[in-house]
Amino acid sequence: MPTSARPRTPPAPPAVGAPGSVRAAVAALLVLGAAAYTSWTLEAVLPTGLSPLRSYVSELAARDQPYGAFFRAVDCAAGLLVGAGAVGGLVRLRAGGTVPRVRALSGLGWAGLALFGAATAADAWLPLSCAPTVDAACAARERAGLVPATHAAHAVSSSVAVAGALAGMVLLTAAVRRAGEGGAWLRRALAVLVAVEVAASVWTVAAILAFDAGHGTWGLGVGQRLQVLAIAVWLVVLAWHVRRNGRAGREG
Repeated sequence: MPTSARPRTPPAPPAVGAPGSVRAAVAALLVLGAAAYTSWTLEAVLPTGLSPLRSYVSELAARDQPYGAFFRAVDCAAGLLVGAGAVGGLVRLRAGGTVPRVRALSGLGWAGLALFGAATAADAWLPLSCAPTVDAACAARERAGLVPATHAAHAVSSSVAVAGALAGMVLLTAAVRRAGEGGAWLRRALAVLVAVEVAASVWTVAAILAFDAGHGTWGLGVGQRLQVLAIAVWLVVLAWHVRRNGRAGREG
């Protein structure tokens, strides 16, 4: 008498993925957002007049800069694209059945990326009026509080963007690691990029404090460019994982 086949237990839904075309859409939005977020690399070929070693990335988009309108438009697009991808990740996560702790980490992580996207888009609408690292008069006006209120608002929105990005990176990386998804190399890559982001953020904050106190820039431009580059590369790695996530749950 033939025995019946033992039913196979379907794999658990992945922690940060989404089914089919939606998964592909979320990944595409994250990649496009990351590409737009690295528009500052065009300073290598554009005569911006700013030093990549000591200038804020935001100064490329200042109102008195020759390519300011272009960089503001691309920054806004970057925020909207990443924000849309994060919302897509949240929506699809609601339909999943992951382990509760992994689900909570993922949800908070996607929310952090959504906050990052919204604050980055807001940055574009709250530009600096001038470039303080290359314009002594601008720096003097800023220290004296004689610049438009957008300078203070920009500092707030930029801080919120970095905080959201850090939260998203840490929490989603933790979710992937806890779920055992993507293979060891991917989990290691995400963790290394988080470490680089934390180190670059500490460097950037220290350099900003030094500049505000009149003690030079401490390589402010390098630290901040490393900071935004780490975010962009992490987004691409996450997007790759999300796109493949139909198989990731079985890879360990």
